[in-house]
Amino acid sequence: MKDKVVLLSGASSGIGAVTAKQLAERGAIPVLTGRNLDKLRESAEAVAGPCSVFPMDVTDMDQVTETVEAIIAKHGKIDILLNNAGFGKFESFIDAPIGSFESMMDTNYMGIVRCTKAVLPYMLKQGDGHIVNIASMAGKIGSSKSTGYSASKHAVLGFTNSLRMELKPLGIRVSAVNPGPIDTSFFELADPSGSYVKNVSWFMMKPEYVAKSIVRVMERGKAEVDLPKSAAAGIKLYQLFPRVVDRFFGNLFNRK
Repeated sequence: MKDKVVLLSGASSGIGAVTAKQLAERGAIPVLTGRNLDKLRESAEAVAGPCSVFPMDVTDMDQVTETVEAIIAKHGKIDILLNNAGFGKFESFIDAPIGSFESMMDTNYMGIVRCTKAVLPYMLKQGDGHIVNIASMAGKIGSSKSTGYSASKHAVLGFTNSLRMELKPLGIRVSAVNPGPIDTSFFELADPSGSYVKNVSWFMMKPEYVAKSIVRVMERGKAEVDLPKSAAAGIKLYQLFPRVVDRFFGNLFNRK
């Protein structure tokens, strides 16, 4: 990772901010982006080493393009793109407004498409690069009150898997990281009542653990990682026998 320039979206808090810190510890140069400049600067203060901060809203294609151009002008390259920006709202389908679906898809999925569109030409010119997309366990296993969020993460995985095949002959690696629940501010919006967090607290991962796994994916170029590791077997079982898993473990998935 020495001197690798890594562009991180959604780096103002949570796993984005922690990953930036760990990247710097390995000699990389993290470029923190997000909508809140003050929070980005706070995150950058915890980074021990060279880093940069750029405000960027992944729902604005013009701003994404301008930010990527500014990063290239400053650093001369982008070696790795970490598409991390995203949010979730746990709502029943009956009660959820159409706007919830649109906004989650616009940020969680189209945000990744926009950032990748802006960065990819420079990676192709370099003849090398790595795109790492943060999807979710929810992209593989649906549950109640997460129709909008799960759908957006399903889209991320479909995009990632197709793009991997398309870019492999061109020397660009594409990876997906699929975490389960993480102990971050994500749930302040997703689960304001705190009921879901209480029910899955035993299963929640620390952001430092997830960030370490993300950095390892960057170092090794692995195509996909499910987190926690204990969930990987469950995901494979669900894909093979979805009705059986729904019958016996459905209540576990629906604790919202």
